[in-house]
Amino acid sequence: MHPVIYRLGPITLYSYGFMVAAGFIIATLLASRQASRFNIPQDRVTTLSLVVLISGILGARVLYVLLNLREYIANPLEIFMITHGGLAFFGGIAAAFLAGLIYARRARLSVYDIADLLAPYIALGHSMGRIGCLLNGCCFGRPSGGTFGIMFRDGVIRVPTQLYSSLYLLFLYMLLRVFLQFRQFKGQVFFLYLMFYSAWRVAIENFRDDNMPVIFGVTFSQIVSAALFILGAVFYLYRMKNER
Repeated sequence: MHPVIYRLGPITLYSYGFMVAAGFIIATLLASRQASRFNIPQDRVTTLSLVVLISGILGARVLYVLLNLREYIANPLEIFMITHGGLAFFGGIAAAFLAGLIYARRARLSVYDIADLLAPYIALGHSMGRIGCLLNGCCFGRPSGGTFGIMFRDGVIRVPTQLYSSLYLLFLYMLLRVFLQFRQFKGQVFFLYLMFYSAWRVAIENFRDDNMPVIFGVTFSQIVSAALFILGAVFYLYRMKNER
Protein backbone atom coordinates (compact mmCIF):
# COMPACT_ATOMS: atom_id res chain seq x y z
CA MET A 1 0.00 0.00 0.00
CA HIS A 2 1.14 3.55 -0.72
CA PRO A 3 -1.18 5.95 1.15
CA VAL A 4 1.33 8.80 0.77
CA ILE A 5 2.78 9.72 -2.62
CA TYR A 6 5.05 12.56 -1.60
CA ARG A 7 5.98 14.66 1.42
CA LEU A 8 7.61 18.09 1.31
CA GLY A 9 7.86 19.65 4.75
CA PRO A 10 4.32 20.19 6.08
CA ILE A 11 2.79 19.37 2.68
CA THR A 12 1.64 15.78 2.15
CA LEU A 13 0.23 14.41 -1.10
CA TYR A 14 -2.08 11.47 -0.34
CA SER A 15 -2.68 8.85 -3.01
CA TYR A 16 -6.40 8.62 -2.22
CA GLY A 17 -7.01 12.35 -2.58
CA PHE A 18 -4.79 12.53 -5.64
CA MET A 19 -6.67 9.79 -7.49
CA VAL A 20 -10.07 11.27 -6.61
CA ALA A 21 -8.92 14.69 -7.85
CA ALA A 22 -7.39 13.23 -11.02
CA GLY A 23 -10.56 11.25 -11.73
CA PHE A 24 -12.69 14.38 -11.31
CA ILE A 25 -10.52 16.51 -13.61
CA ILE A 26 -10.32 13.89 -16.37
CA ALA A 27 -14.03 13.05 -16.18
CA THR A 28 -15.01 16.75 -16.28
CA LEU A 29 -12.79 17.48 -19.29
CA LEU A 30 -14.14 14.51 -21.23
CA ALA A 31 -17.75 15.28 -20.35
CA SER A 32 -17.30 18.91 -21.42
CA ARG A 33 -16.18 17.78 -24.86
CA GLN A 34 -19.44 15.84 -25.28
CA ALA A 35 -21.70 18.63 -23.97
CA SER A 36 -22.37 20.20 -27.38
CA ARG A 37 -24.15 17.01 -28.50
CA PHE A 38 -26.83 17.78 -25.93
CA ASN A 39 -26.89 21.54 -26.54
CA ILE A 40 -25.36 22.13 -23.12
CA PRO A 41 -22.74 24.91 -22.73
CA GLN A 42 -19.36 23.60 -21.61
CA ASP A 43 -19.13 26.09 -18.75
CA ARG A 44 -22.38 24.70 -17.34
CA VAL A 45 -20.88 21.20 -17.32
CA THR A 46 -17.83 22.47 -15.44
CA THR A 47 -19.96 24.30 -12.88
CA LEU A 48 -22.27 21.32 -12.46
CA SER A 49 -19.28 19.01 -12.02
CA LEU A 50 -17.98 21.18 -9.20
CA VAL A 51 -21.42 21.18 -7.56
CA VAL A 52 -21.61 17.39 -7.90
CA LEU A 53 -18.05 16.91 -6.61
CA ILE A 54 -18.40 19.06 -3.49
CA SER A 55 -21.87 17.80 -2.55
CA GLY A 56 -20.86 14.22 -3.38
CA ILE A 57 -17.80 14.30 -1.15
CA LEU A 58 -19.76 15.85 1.72
CA GLY A 59 -22.60 13.34 1.36
CA ALA A 60 -20.21 10.40 1.08
CA ARG A 61 -18.26 11.51 4.13
CA VAL A 62 -21.36 12.07 6.25
CA LEU A 63 -22.74 8.62 5.47
CA TYR A 64 -19.35 6.96 6.08
CA VAL A 65 -19.02 8.67 9.46
CA LEU A 66 -22.55 7.65 10.42
CA LEU A 67 -21.85 4.04 9.46
CA ASN A 68 -18.65 4.06 11.54
CA LEU A 69 -19.82 6.42 14.27
CA ARG A 70 -18.23 4.53 17.15
CA GLU A 71 -14.73 4.95 15.68
CA TYR A 72 -15.19 8.68 15.04
CA ILE A 73 -16.64 9.39 18.48
CA ALA A 74 -13.38 8.05 19.90
CA ASN A 75 -11.35 10.26 17.53
CA PRO A 76 -13.57 13.12 16.30
CA LEU A 77 -10.80 15.03 14.50
CA GLU A 78 -10.57 12.14 12.01
CA ILE A 79 -14.00 13.17 10.69
CA PHE A 80 -12.31 15.99 8.78
CA MET A 81 -9.39 13.91 7.49
CA ILE A 82 -10.97 12.99 4.15
CA THR A 83 -7.53 12.52 2.58
CA HIS A 84 -7.10 9.45 4.81
CA GLY A 85 -9.98 7.77 2.96
CA GLY A 86 -13.46 6.95 4.11
CA LEU A 87 -16.22 7.86 1.68
CA ALA A 88 -19.51 5.94 1.38
CA PHE A 89 -20.36 5.95 -2.31
CA PHE A 90 -24.13 5.85 -1.93
CA GLY A 91 -24.12 8.87 0.37
CA GLY A 92 -22.19 10.71 -2.32
CA ILE A 93 -24.58 9.64 -5.06
CA ALA A 94 -27.62 10.79 -3.08
CA ALA A 95 -26.15 14.20 -2.22
CA ALA A 96 -24.68 14.75 -5.69
CA PHE A 97 -27.95 13.78 -7.41
CA LEU A 98 -29.98 16.16 -5.25
CA ALA A 99 -27.54 19.06 -5.72
CA GLY A 100 -27.25 18.36 -9.45
CA LEU A 101 -31.02 18.25 -9.80
CA ILE A 102 -31.39 21.64 -8.10
CA TYR A 103 -28.65 23.16 -10.26
CA ALA A 104 -30.09 21.75 -13.49
CA ARG A 105 -33.53 23.11 -12.67
CA ARG A 106 -32.20 26.58 -11.89
CA ALA A 107 -30.01 26.58 -15.01
CA ARG A 108 -32.98 25.37 -17.09
CA LEU A 109 -31.15 22.30 -18.32
CA SER A 110 -32.71 18.94 -19.18
CA VAL A 111 -32.21 16.73 -16.14
CA TYR A 112 -32.24 13.56 -18.23
CA ASP A 113 -29.72 14.95 -20.73
CA ILE A 114 -27.39 16.01 -17.93
CA ALA A 115 -27.74 12.65 -16.17
CA ASP A 116 -27.06 10.70 -19.37
CA LEU A 117 -24.07 12.88 -20.24
CA LEU A 118 -22.43 12.52 -16.84
CA ALA A 119 -23.19 8.84 -16.16
CA PRO A 120 -20.26 7.33 -18.13
CA TYR A 121 -17.81 9.84 -16.66
CA ILE A 122 -19.01 9.24 -13.12
CA ALA A 123 -18.10 5.59 -13.71
CA LEU A 124 -14.68 6.63 -15.07
CA GLY A 125 -13.94 8.93 -12.14
CA HIS A 126 -15.13 6.24 -9.73
CA SER A 127 -12.80 3.76 -11.41
CA MET A 128 -9.81 6.01 -10.73
CA GLY A 129 -11.03 6.61 -7.19
CA ARG A 130 -10.99 2.86 -6.53
CA ILE A 131 -7.29 2.80 -7.42
CA GLY A 132 -6.91 5.42 -4.71
CA CYS A 133 -8.71 3.03 -2.35
CA LEU A 134 -6.23 0.29 -3.25
CA LEU A 135 -3.23 2.54 -2.66
CA ASN A 136 -4.72 3.78 0.61
CA GLY A 137 -5.63 0.27 1.79
CA CYS A 138 -9.32 0.97 2.47
CA CYS A 139 -12.39 -0.87 1.11
CA PHE A 140 -10.37 -4.08 1.42
CA GLY A 141 -11.44 -7.62 0.66
CA ARG A 142 -11.50 -10.80 2.66
CA PRO A 143 -8.39 -12.94 3.23
CA SER A 144 -7.71 -14.87 0.04
CA GLY A 145 -5.53 -17.63 1.41
CA GLY A 146 -2.71 -16.55 -0.90
CA THR A 147 -4.60 -17.09 -4.16
CA PHE A 148 -5.05 -14.00 -6.36
CA GLY A 149 -4.46 -11.73 -3.41
CA ILE A 150 -2.47 -8.67 -2.39
CA MET A 151 -0.78 -8.20 0.97
CA PHE A 152 -2.29 -5.26 2.85
CA ARG A 153 -0.89 -3.14 5.67
CA ASP A 154 -2.13 -5.61 8.28
CA GLY A 155 0.10 -8.29 6.75
CA VAL A 156 -2.86 -10.32 5.46
CA ILE A 157 -3.15 -11.37 1.83
CA ARG A 158 -6.60 -10.19 0.78
CA VAL A 159 -8.88 -10.19 -2.27
CA PRO A 160 -8.12 -6.91 -4.14
CA THR A 161 -11.77 -5.85 -4.34
CA GLN A 162 -10.71 -2.28 -5.11
CA LEU A 163 -8.83 -3.41 -8.21
CA TYR A 164 -11.71 -5.58 -9.41
CA SER A 165 -14.13 -2.70 -8.88
CA SER A 166 -11.84 -0.33 -10.76
CA LEU A 167 -11.63 -2.67 -13.75
CA TYR A 168 -15.38 -3.23 -13.76
CA LEU A 169 -16.08 0.51 -13.61
CA LEU A 170 -13.66 1.11 -16.46
CA PHE A 171 -15.55 -1.49 -18.51
CA LEU A 172 -18.84 0.14 -17.47
CA TYR A 173 -17.52 3.51 -18.63
CA MET A 174 -16.76 2.13 -22.09
CA LEU A 175 -20.12 0.34 -22.27
CA LEU A 176 -22.06 3.46 -21.29
CA ARG A 177 -20.17 5.51 -23.86
CA VAL A 178 -21.55 3.16 -26.52
CA PHE A 179 -25.08 3.54 -25.17
CA LEU A 180 -24.58 7.31 -25.05
CA GLN A 181 -23.64 7.29 -28.72
CA PHE A 182 -26.76 5.36 -29.69
CA ARG A 183 -29.17 6.59 -26.99
CA GLN A 184 -32.78 5.58 -27.73
CA PHE A 185 -34.49 7.72 -25.09
CA LYS A 186 -33.62 10.30 -22.49
CA GLY A 187 -32.55 8.80 -19.19
CA GLN A 188 -31.50 5.49 -20.73
CA VAL A 189 -27.78 5.81 -20.00
CA PHE A 190 -28.20 7.03 -16.43
CA PHE A 191 -30.65 4.31 -15.43
CA LEU A 192 -28.44 1.67 -17.05
CA TYR A 193 -25.59 3.02 -14.94
CA LEU A 194 -27.68 2.64 -11.79
CA MET A 195 -28.62 -0.94 -12.65
CA PHE A 196 -25.18 -2.12 -13.78
CA TYR A 197 -23.31 -0.60 -10.86
CA SER A 198 -25.87 -1.70 -8.28
CA ALA A 199 -25.75 -5.29 -9.52
CA TRP A 200 -21.95 -5.26 -9.30
CA ARG A 201 -21.98 -3.78 -5.81
CA VAL A 202 -24.31 -6.52 -4.55
CA ALA A 203 -21.87 -9.11 -5.92
CA ILE A 204 -18.55 -7.57 -4.83
CA GLU A 205 -19.82 -6.95 -1.29
CA ASN A 206 -19.65 -10.72 -0.76
CA PHE A 207 -15.85 -10.48 -1.03
CA ARG A 208 -15.30 -7.32 1.03
CA ASP A 209 -14.23 -7.48 4.65
CA ASP A 210 -14.79 -3.88 5.75
CA ASN A 211 -18.60 -3.83 5.81
CA MET A 212 -20.43 -5.71 8.52
CA PRO A 213 -23.80 -7.38 7.79
CA VAL A 214 -26.80 -5.58 9.22
CA ILE A 215 -29.45 -8.30 8.79
CA PHE A 216 -29.51 -11.90 7.53
CA GLY A 217 -25.88 -11.65 6.42
CA VAL A 218 -26.65 -8.73 4.10
CA THR A 219 -24.67 -5.47 4.29
CA PHE A 220 -26.08 -1.95 4.22
CA SER A 221 -24.55 -1.41 0.77
CA GLN A 222 -26.25 -4.51 -0.60
CA ILE A 223 -29.62 -3.33 0.66
CA VAL A 224 -29.16 0.11 -0.91
CA SER A 225 -27.83 -1.44 -4.13
CA ALA A 226 -30.83 -3.75 -4.46
CA ALA A 227 -33.18 -0.80 -3.94
CA LEU A 228 -31.33 1.29 -6.55
CA PHE A 229 -31.39 -1.58 -9.02
CA ILE A 230 -35.16 -1.89 -8.70
CA LEU A 231 -35.58 1.89 -8.90
CA GLY A 232 -33.37 2.08 -11.98
CA ALA A 233 -35.22 -0.77 -13.70
CA VAL A 234 -38.65 0.76 -12.99
CA PHE A 235 -37.65 4.18 -14.31
CA TYR A 236 -35.86 2.64 -17.29
CA LEU A 237 -39.02 0.81 -18.37
CA TYR A 238 -41.16 3.87 -17.65
CA ARG A 239 -38.96 6.17 -19.72
CA MET A 240 -38.72 3.66 -22.56
CA LYS A 241 -42.49 3.26 -22.69
CA ASN A 242 -43.09 7.00 -22.33
CA GLU A 243 -40.69 7.93 -25.15
CA ARG A 244 -42.17 5.39 -27.52
